[in-house]
Amino acid sequence: MITGNKNRTRGKPARKRPPDPRAYSRQVVDGVKQAPARAMLRAVGFRDEDFARPQIGIASTWADLTPCNMHIDVLAREAAAGADAAGGKSVLFNTITVSDGISMGSPGMRYSLVSREVIADSIETVAGAEGFDALVAIGGCDKNMPGCAMAMARLNRPAVFVYGGTIRPGLQRRDIVSVFEAVGGNAAGKISDAQLLDVERTAIPGPGSCGGMYTANTMASAIEALGLSLPGSSAQEAVGQPKREDCRRAGAAVVALLQQGIRPSDILTRRAFENAITVVIALGGSTNAVLHLLAIAQAARVRLRLDDFTRIGRRVPVLSDLRPSGRYLMSELIAIGGILPLMKRLLDAGLLHGDCLTVTGRTTAQNLQGVADYPATQDIVRDISNPIKKDSHLVVLYGNVAPEGAVAKITGKEGLHFRGPARIYDGEEAATAAILGDKVRAGDVIVIRYEGPKGGPGMREMLSPTGALTGRGLGDKVALITDGRFSGGSHGFVVGHVAPEAALGGPMALLRNGEQISIDAQRRRIEVDLSAAEFKRRRAAWKPPRPYATRGVLGKYARAVSSASLGAVTDLVDVKS
Repeated sequence: MITGNKNRTRGKPARKRPPDPRAYSRQVVDGVKQAPARAMLRAVGFRDEDFARPQIGIASTWADLTPCNMHIDVLAREAAAGADAAGGKSVLFNTITVSDGISMGSPGMRYSLVSREVIADSIETVAGAEGFDALVAIGGCDKNMPGCAMAMARLNRPAVFVYGGTIRPGLQRRDIVSVFEAVGGNAAGKISDAQLLDVERTAIPGPGSCGGMYTANTMASAIEALGLSLPGSSAQEAVGQPKREDCRRAGAAVVALLQQGIRPSDILTRRAFENAITVVIALGGSTNAVLHLLAIAQAARVRLRLDDFTRIGRRVPVLSDLRPSGRYLMSELIAIGGILPLMKRLLDAGLLHGDCLTVTGRTTAQNLQGVADYPATQDIVRDISNPIKKDSHLVVLYGNVAPEGAVAKITGKEGLHFRGPARIYDGEEAATAAILGDKVRAGDVIVIRYEGPKGGPGMREMLSPTGALTGRGLGDKVALITDGRFSGGSHGFVVGHVAPEAALGGPMALLRNGEQISIDAQRRRIEVDLSAAEFKRRRAAWKPPRPYATRGVLGKYARAVSSASLGAVTDLVDVKS
């Protein structure tokens, strides 16, 4: 009697079945009954021979509404050409984008984080419905990138992500954050209306994502460290031949992944996420990376928690002197070699897992073989023995203000402790008006509440308030806490993602003006001078505010979204490892 695997013979390992490069498309186009599908596809350019090729979906996030994405139609066609030349049949489709920089400070910003879910859902929907065998996705603005990666993880078909690239610096090395800070400077009388207009006209010279180590460049770097992008993809300017070649190589690479049977589940391991966290910390990246990596891990069914950022952060230093807290722009990091030399340094120091598989079909360590170090004269990236900060700038805080956690961005320049009276605002607009109206004083702890995932809804970013504070000269003199988020361009003593959020009756909802709040980055605590009994009394009397939206996409999102401490996802699932 034969038991066990029927493919196994005595003394020999079972043979691995060769991958079927057309596992999905053949269900759509093969056989007599699929003649109607073939007829439809002939109308969009398929020839007889194309039906025998694996179909490669090219997900473009092109739109004219933001410089981050205005060039991605060109890049998508390059990726399609690369896939076709490698033996695939590309099919180009589009998904949405919204602009954080344009909607920032307005009600429209509520849709920003929502768009991450819409992008992931739409890519999954198109690829699933059309039977694509593999996927190349190209993203530019902040939420495009995690949205693309989440869809790749859910679909689990061979996939490569391409970053649309960073913008070139504006006049006098200006960027979008320069404009937000100029608004505060104008309100304080430090710059004239004419000077503000000059900054506005010269900060954004053309295509590409915001130019510092803000959320877009942070997430591009994180996704490359995860292994979902080709080496070097995250550190390229939006305009130029290197980015076009990156797209062509991505198209060819995804066909090779099909032939090898390598899927995102082979790449998106727990160790890969640890690599991504390590690179984000070394770069001094955005707090949004915490939210997005948690969300991508959820989609990949990998166990990742807030405390993993603390565990890894204890041993990984901040090495990069990049904006917003540092001096340099992404284009200047690109000029000295991008992030690959940094990753090589981290690998050599034992801070990266070199055995993680990537979309090249090789490991992280193999990809980094032969990578030259930075020029000896550069001062953008410090040596590991001489860090900007010896441990992570991403500090997860707990305490009676944030029992489920909060995320601070503490580079050390702001100090490690802050204590002051609460100055409370229900919503971003009220806080920004108070800052611009000179109602905030040095030493205050600004509390912006009811901006969480459900309460916002959408967890708006607070670049307008932090930009105004910096412009008024208060950036290093106040603290700001919120159940919303911060832009990658924000800096100062800021704490976001406070959970549970105010709209659920979290502690922030129960705070009152003047109560003393302490933030201790060393002890990783955020606390208010209130007893548990007083919190209980106030909670019993608290009534939730009227929801901002009950219908449409915002209403659906508010009903479905999870806590920020879990990534603010709308499809929370059990993880496998």
